[in-house]
Amino acid sequence: MKIKQYIVLLALPMLLAVGACEREYVNPNAATSADVLTSVDGLLGMVVGLKRSYSVGATGALYNMVSANGLTTKELYVINTGNGELAALEAGGGTVGNSNAFLGNIWASCNIVSANGQLLIDNAGNISDPTTSTAVKVYGHFFKALAIGTMAQFWEQVPTQTSSAEDFLNGKYAAFKPRAQALQDAIALLEAGASAIAATPPSAYFNSKVGTDINIGDACNALLARYYNMLGQHDQAIAAADKVNLTRKSIFKFDALNQNPVYRTALVNNNTYDGLNNFGLSGALAPTTGDGRIAFYLGANPPTGVKVQGFFTGDTKEIPVFLPGEILLIKAEALARKNNIAGAITELDKVLTKNNDIFGVNANLPAYSGEQTQTAVLQEIYRNRCIEMYMSGQKLEDSRRFGRPAPPSGERNRNFYPYPLRERDNNPNTPADPTI
Repeated sequence: MKIKQYIVLLALPMLLAVGACEREYVNPNAATSADVLTSVDGLLGMVVGLKRSYSVGATGALYNMVSANGLTTKELYVINTGNGELAALEAGGGTVGNSNAFLGNIWASCNIVSANGQLLIDNAGNISDPTTSTAVKVYGHFFKALAIGTMAQFWEQVPTQTSSAEDFLNGKYAAFKPRAQALQDAIALLEAGASAIAATPPSAYFNSKVGTDINIGDACNALLARYYNMLGQHDQAIAAADKVNLTRKSIFKFDALNQNPVYRTALVNNNTYDGLNNFGLSGALAPTTGDGRIAFYLGANPPTGVKVQGFFTGDTKEIPVFLPGEILLIKAEALARKNNIAGAITELDKVLTKNNDIFGVNANLPAYSGEQTQTAVLQEIYRNRCIEMYMSGQKLEDSRRFGRPAPPSGERNRNFYPYPLRERDNNPNTPADPTI
């Protein structure tokens, strides 16, 4: 079987440097790509590495996505304005440039994850045991879809396929797709993954090597519900949400060496950024007094100087891949947009009255008693998404979809981000930047 190998634009300088040399220097102690992609242990190690690549470190997609989104949508504030890249995201508008390191890190991390996810898809067949082979392939589907979906939340167009080294050197550059088409590609990956893992669950051997921190079937269906909802495909969003088991956790797991990136990079030092009072919400969107999620995410919630709690209180604190409340709110939104107001309120009430959430995100509030109109119920759903899913990295997408006040004076300071300079300098297919 021919092994497909891919290159991300960030690797270009290294590739050219190697190509200019007359002699190849090989590390005899390092595994070759053929060793990794044709062995069970090598491919299982890639799955573990893929999880780490997306979620760990100051350059991973997770930290940078939470940070950029939080500052753009006014969930967070910059403590020390000497942090210029963060201050630019907080200011928004034209201050956010192509060289912003946080945007560059999201872009680079997601493209690396997408490329390596494709490697898992292409090479999972090298494993003879179908229960292990299927799980490896489904993880490739999941993480490639997650990478595409993450980029589609922040950019108007995204590449969904990386270039091979040969293509790149021959001047064949990665093509871009409008975000709606990119999301459809992500959905196709997830539909295939969800079907495959339902038919062939992971082997005990796979779980022993990779871990069970992510229930990959639930995770695929949760992302399907999320992306169908983003595209306004309401029936499909509800169907996918109904397949998610809300009593099981799927998490990004951290330890003393692979630390929670938001806590370790931003919150441990009290000099980077932190949360805003009332989640940055005011007026009709402000949380209800007594909402249990205030204490969960914001502690005492003082008028100034909020200290973020929730999933960002220590190096080993887990971060959910998705929250049960998100799945319930997806169903509520889809039903409301179908004008099934009674059904939407039923799902909304499950969030408002929740007191047994597996992650402890419990509002403990009375059921909804507001106007039973589509406009009023959708506003309440949006308000609860802002609170329930605080610092999940999804608020910018939500703000656009719900038609919230736009920049320059609205509730967000950008609509979409400019394309990173590292892409524009190396790929002539890069689209024009959005105005704001």
